[in-house]
Amino acid sequence: MPELPDLTVYLEHLDRRCKGRPLLGVRLASPFLLRSVEPPLDAFRGKVVKGFRRIGKRLVFCFDEGLFLVLHLMIAGRLHWKPPGTKPAGKIGLAAFDFPDGTLLLTEAGTKRRASLHAVRGEAALAAHDPGGVEPMTASRAAFAEALRRTNRTLKRALTDPATVAGIGNAYSDEILWRARLSPILLTSKLTDADVERLLHAVRHSLAEWTDRIRASAAEGFPEGVTAFRDGMAVHGRFRKPCPACGAPVQRIVRAENETNYCPRCQTGGRILADRSLSRLLKGDWPRTLEEME
Repeated sequence: MPELPDLTVYLEHLDRRCKGRPLLGVRLASPFLLRSVEPPLDAFRGKVVKGFRRIGKRLVFCFDEGLFLVLHLMIAGRLHWKPPGTKPAGKIGLAAFDFPDGTLLLTEAGTKRRASLHAVRGEAALAAHDPGGVEPMTASRAAFAEALRRTNRTLKRALTDPATVAGIGNAYSDEILWRARLSPILLTSKLTDADVERLLHAVRHSLAEWTDRIRASAAEGFPEGVTAFRDGMAVHGRFRKPCPACGAPVQRIVRAENETNYCPRCQTGGRILADRSLSRLLKGDWPRTLEEME
């Protein structure tokens, strides 16, 4: 899923290409994408884009007269800038947003159609799309701590809950927790003030670093390489590969479609966290420490 660094760079490039230009029209290739009918899409035809916003993991196209288009890319949605009039791409093409200088294509890989587009009128209606999480780059330490401690849950869940922290998902939460040297299953009720300080620093450092990397990679071209797995990541997507800090093999916890990656030496004191499916299968043979694994 595109997260805050990816969405920030998307917005910068959309602003550069589309701000001050009229939206000539929206061509829907999938009827499941559009989730609202009032105002109708025709109300946006010819309207000049005044700017863009991010609400959590949603991209917002802003127009005059209090009109907004709210796009949620979900897990597999991606944006592509193409020459004017380009058609949506085969089975993965969901929509084309036509501008005088180019066409913004929306695609979604896979068979599940989760991406969504809402047409919205008014700031109050737009606010209803905000899950309510604090903005990690600007929230005060007190607000960040309050959001984390509001509900007792694991740090991994808290960081990826859009009602708690905005813009962070599966990939960057792994990188943040590794940088903070905190276990993904540490309960928020057990966080000390020092833990919160270290975590907030890790959040801002990780998100800023990856925003800069993605920005540099895209350069003047549109960011086409948006992915959850990037070269240079410390633990995310690096199961069994050596931790860049200590050399211990990166471990994982798999649950449904999500995978949590962590370093047992840097984050859990050498403890191997139980993977629900594998630990049930191996039972007594499941290694509980790095020493047992070796």
